[in-house]
Amino acid sequence: MRVVGIELRTLTGLAYRQARPGGGTESVRLPVQRLAVARVPEDCDGVLVAGDLQGVAPSPYGGAAVLLGVALADHLAGWAEQGLVPPPDRLAVVLAGDLYSAPTADVRGASGDVAEVWLAFAAAGCRLVTGVLGNHDVLRLSDLAGLDPAPVPLDGDAVTRGGMRFAGVSGIVGDPARPGRRAEPDQLTRLDRALATTPDLLVLHEGPTGRRPDQRGNAVIAERVRRAGPPLTVCGHVHWPEPLSPLGDGHVLNVDSRAVLLTPGQ
Repeated sequence: MRVVGIELRTLTGLAYRQARPGGGTESVRLPVQRLAVARVPEDCDGVLVAGDLQGVAPSPYGGAAVLLGVALADHLAGWAEQGLVPPPDRLAVVLAGDLYSAPTADVRGASGDVAEVWLAFAAAGCRLVTGVLGNHDVLRLSDLAGLDPAPVPLDGDAVTRGGMRFAGVSGIVGDPARPGRRAEPDQLTRLDRALATTPDLLVLHEGPTGRRPDQRGNAVIAERVRRAGPPLTVCGHVHWPEPLSPLGDGHVLNVDSRAVLLTPGQ
């Protein structure tokens, strides 16, 4: 899934509320952007990638505010009718983790169950829902069972769709006694297993460093990814003001607090 354009074009956006630094809540906007890639899965017209959707927003279907990821999934059909995105049944979705928010959107770093976000994209009819868990996500795989097709969380493994392979690793490097964290050797072992599948798209929560000083990440992960050379690595965890960076023969796309539609073309 090689990047062929270097400019992200904004298609639309979604207003939501998030926890404000120092306390309280604030209104912000999730950008929904487009990036051109050489190809997408054969049975899809695009791949929607998103991460760090830590907020709440109204659903177009009404009712109380829902997790931002649920609202994003609920908006897909309407945006497709407007010609902004492909129909959900022609979309693959890749989630880069940290999809939970306190219902009041006023607690930074809140952790909780994110099954409803994964299920919302499946209910929208998306052809594939895959990705990784962040360090603030709680998910029981049994909550995703029984769907056809069922969403596929990744953690050192891969899934293939339409002639393309998606591999990923959940969590971050850190104290294993804390949720969503592993000792560095264990995390790198899972990363090596994912890279050994030769993915077209690698998805991580904690990603590599970028070329610019403000594109923060894990330098050890960056070296592993550079050597393996996947065409595209998607990550989040820390926000990049400029979301795209070259790495080796490929690119890194940071989707912290953004959604990006990957479509073939220029």
